Amino acid sequence: MTTLDVRGVRAFLEASGVPVSGPLTSSLVSGGRSNLTYAVTDGTHRWIVRRPPVSGLTPSAHDVAREWRVAQALQYSAVPVPPAIALCEDVSVIGAPFAVSAFITGQVVRTRAHLHTYTARELESCVTELVRVLADLHSLDVDEVGLGSLGRPDGFLERQVRLWWRQWNEVKSHDLPDARTLHSRLVSALPPHSAHIGVVHGDFRIDNTLVDTADISKVLAVVDWELATVGDVLTDVALMCVYRQPELDPILGLDAAWASDRLPHPDAIAEAYARRRDVSLDHWPFYMGLANFKLAVIAQGISYRAADPASAQASSAVPALLAAGLRALG
Repeated sequence: MTTLDVRGVRAFLEASGVPVSGPLTSSLVSGGRSNLTYAVTDGTHRWIVRRPPVSGLTPSAHDVAREWRVAQALQYSAVPVPPAIALCEDVSVIGAPFAVSAFITGQVVRTRAHLHTYTARELESCVTELVRVLADLHSLDVDEVGLGSLGRPDGFLERQVRLWWRQWNEVKSHDLPDARTLHSRLVSALPPHSAHIGVVHGDFRIDNTLVDTADISKVLAVVDWELATVGDVLTDVALMCVYRQPELDPILGLDAAWASDRLPHPDAIAEAYARRRDVSLDHWPFYMGLANFKLAVIAQGISYRAADPASAQASSAVPALLAAGLRALG
């Protein structure tokens, strides 16, 4: 287990003008393929510290500076985010860049077992709230919140298709005809332009939020912003829907809460989003095809870089995801 250099963190906090009343202690909250997350306390105050994992880095996939700046920009928006405290980009302090945010008391719903104590109505209310939060994010004026330079919206979808095809060819263990066919059909189905530009979270689902421990329908904060960009927001919606498939289980290595059949169907989620924002889901088959292809590449990539048997199982999801992508395109 990776330990956190709390002395370095304390020195940085004090130099940044953050009151620290005593020695720091830390505990690992989550780790693995995402950034490492630590709960840190001095006995009086509590913070969350995020730093990249020590190995298996993928370029741009563990950008703590990026996620901190996005969260900082959204502090006073309609989107709940953890209060941003400080960012350290000097790797000499603890051996890696790290970001500090306020500790929020809530729960992360990861597994289907976690859903057992909730009624169908409570779970439906939870998903309704998740859709509302995502719709509010996508409705933000990117320049007004200071994120206009975060991404390149022009040609966004074309670059996405090209990016994930390149990624597939880097991580594939062998050629799969469905992958080549799906890529070709995505190229042919590319929308002429992106009509819905905004802040894209890039990894939105229930376990990338903190919800209230007493009320699962209350989202306290959206977290894990390291993949955020400015682009076509319908890619966010489609990926959220595709994550609802059973193939999420081997990718995450657990019985994923978001894949539970007790939650609304992906079509119902997409329709609820469209109603909430009063938008039309034009070219929806393309977006669903792209999201399935993206998740298939992610699954293959996890197996390609696997350091343990559980991660190696992720590629078992690939054929079904490619087939789902082809079905989506009709």
